[in-house]
Amino acid sequence: MLRFRAVPLRSWLACGLVAFALLLQGSPAQGLLRHSRHRSHPVVVGYFPNWGLYYEQPYYVKDLVANHGAELLDQLNYAHASVVGGRCSVGDPRADLNLAYSPENSVDGKADRADSSFRGYFHQLQELKHRYRHLKILISLEGKAEDFAQGARPENRQAFVASCVNTFLRGEFAPGIHEPGIFDGIDIDWESPQEDEAHDFLALVEEFRRQMNGVRPGLRLSVAVGNVPRMLPGTDFAAIAPFVDQVGIMNYDYAGPWSHITGFIAPLFPIAHDPERSNSIEYSIASYEAAGVPAKKLLMGLPFYGYSWTGVGKTNNGLFQSGRGVRGDRPYRYIRTLNAPFSSYRDERSQAPWLFDGETFWTYEDPVSVRYKVSYATFQHLGGVMIWELSDDTADAEMLGTVYRSLRHPIRSRVFEESASMPAQ
Repeated sequence: MLRFRAVPLRSWLACGLVAFALLLQGSPAQGLLRHSRHRSHPVVVGYFPNWGLYYEQPYYVKDLVANHGAELLDQLNYAHASVVGGRCSVGDPRADLNLAYSPENSVDGKADRADSSFRGYFHQLQELKHRYRHLKILISLEGKAEDFAQGARPENRQAFVASCVNTFLRGEFAPGIHEPGIFDGIDIDWESPQEDEAHDFLALVEEFRRQMNGVRPGLRLSVAVGNVPRMLPGTDFAAIAPFVDQVGIMNYDYAGPWSHITGFIAPLFPIAHDPERSNSIEYSIASYEAAGVPAKKLLMGLPFYGYSWTGVGKTNNGLFQSGRGVRGDRPYRYIRTLNAPFSSYRDERSQAPWLFDGETFWTYEDPVSVRYKVSYATFQHLGGVMIWELSDDTADAEMLGTVYRSLRHPIRSRVFEESASMPAQ
């Protein structure tokens, strides 16, 4: 899930879709705040990037107050903690703990005290929780596959988990900094255990649950997984499911610039003429349910970013044509600004959008496709949706607002009724 960018850009175009998108989306995020929050609704989970501090326009926790995003979220996954050498540690001490905030960029409108040793994003998250009592915050553990594998081995497992639990749940962030209670759980993002590590993966999840229960009941444990179970070969998901609260499917990157053929970043249903026939969120969800994960524990991943190709042929308006992939992704907030000479297109069945100007092709998500997907998540009785990631949205939280509304007022579609889940492999 690591998506670092040297330059924070993103883009879209709204050509004839603006009116339709706004109709579907309704009023801005602040217009949603009078809705009561019902426990029966699927949850809205959003990842917060600690590298947002280094954007040309820094991304602060306060932005979730200004655009009312914190009101619309049920859970924030902070990306990320560092896993190195089979141990957990603070990912970026400057961003997470050390940067002093001014009244202008702090959640509570107060400057950090000069004599305080606890500053940075973590202090801002603490202030956010004081303001939004409903919000749960999880720390996302990310690192190289070999570092996770090292920590998961029997001889290291207990100490590895203890390092994560003590640092983030007991709040032992650094010498002299003891601030428990900021994080309400742990999100494990091991990408990805291989077949000979599958048993250790299961044992690691069990050990996390055991030690977390020893801290306090109700702490949340989630795992982030690839878009199909075979990306984690040998993993016994039926055995893992009882120990976790959420299984977040990374329902994105079905196509991207690593391919010489254009395609959709996250199609809901299979697309005619797609060379990869299993490229669909429908297939992913069915596969995880067949592997033994209850629907109520599954989170559908939603990308708030997109990819592009250049040198694309004009056939089929650029879709599934040869091209040169442009390295890196771009945020929705940038993609939505693309205008002429781009024209917008949409797959009728999946509602997946794309842009094409006869040379450059963009795949991304927009409010129309997000509303359709989120409605499908409610139709499938999923546990909720998982956003990667919040800084990619517009300043007024256009996409997050669409997610929130759509979970409470999903659309109905005959396609949902008619679609037969593809068999899991």
